Amino acid sequence: MSRVYNFSAGPAVLPEEVLREAAQEMLDYNGTGMSVMEMSHRSKAFEEIIQTAEADLRDLLKIPDNYKVLFLQGGASQQFAMIPMNLMKNKVADYIVTGQWAKKAYQEACKYGKVNKIASSEDKTFSYIPDCSDLPISEDADYVYICENNTIYGTKFKTLPNTKGKTLVADVSSCFLSEPADVSKYGIMYGGVQKNIGPAGVVIVIIREDLITEDVLPGTPTMLQYKVHADADSLYNTPPAYGIYICGKVFQWLKKQGGLEKMKEYNEKKAAILYDYLDQSKLFKGTVEKKDRSLMNVPFITGDKELDDKFVKEAKAAGLENLKGHRTVGGMRASIYNAMPIEGVEKLVEFMEKFEEENL
Repeated sequence: MSRVYNFSAGPAVLPEEVLREAAQEMLDYNGTGMSVMEMSHRSKAFEEIIQTAEADLRDLLKIPDNYKVLFLQGGASQQFAMIPMNLMKNKVADYIVTGQWAKKAYQEACKYGKVNKIASSEDKTFSYIPDCSDLPISEDADYVYICENNTIYGTKFKTLPNTKGKTLVADVSSCFLSEPADVSKYGIMYGGVQKNIGPAGVVIVIIREDLITEDVLPGTPTMLQYKVHADADSLYNTPPAYGIYICGKVFQWLKKQGGLEKMKEYNEKKAAILYDYLDQSKLFKGTVEKKDRSLMNVPFITGDKELDDKFVKEAKAAGLENLKGHRTVGGMRASIYNAMPIEGVEKLVEFMEKFEEENL
């Protein structure tokens, strides 16, 4: 069985080179005579794995020294609670709701204090990013929250919101390491790795040190305190060791590709192939306002549910997997993360052209 082109939104495609390397090391990692899966997280070998992974990530993103990198569990969804528990000193936060995940984060935060929805694009099924240049930021807001790339709806903040001096917290799960980012503009930047970086089970939190304090909301569980994990270098309890090891390999793969500037160029080139086709297609159309299009997630529709279903089924038979769109948008969605080769996108467009000819 040859490998398919996997357009899944997450868990998603990983670089083949990384998978082959991991396969070679499955029974014996680096002469230890055991797999990383079997290894103590307190061992010298694993210490080296996690430290190298952090160093490579710092290098890729040029993370300033006053930021900690934490490898945690619970996915991005657990951060929806962890953020207010640790940051809500005034019990006030401002949320910009541009999709399903920002909405869920907003609902979770409401359990811990006064949460203001200061902008939203729900009025048009989250198909655009609202103007965030002059928002009604609350005077006593502890932070302003965004989901930077919306996996389901295919939108992306091209300009970060003007937070008027307030701490910016961003969920970057589906655009993590797809392009350079200025970490110093964020108080917290975090993401589940199962979209662009590794297997499910790890969430990476990059957090400014002044936000890591013992002053958390009463009743915050030990495991949900940033300080506990920061003080223990992400080894307070057994971390998702194998997942971290794969993330580390992906960081090295990204460096080999030439870093995030090169990745951005490559991702723009890939996305352009698909968007250019959608813009001239008579059958398919994109669902997002042009200026807010994501390079990572591309939703599109025919406008006919039966035809959409037929497309997904025939695409699967042609080795183009996981193209069904999210139920709230319908249609199709192609997630074209870092590890999706350009050939995959070309094959998809080729298939779409053929399908259009046969079904118009």
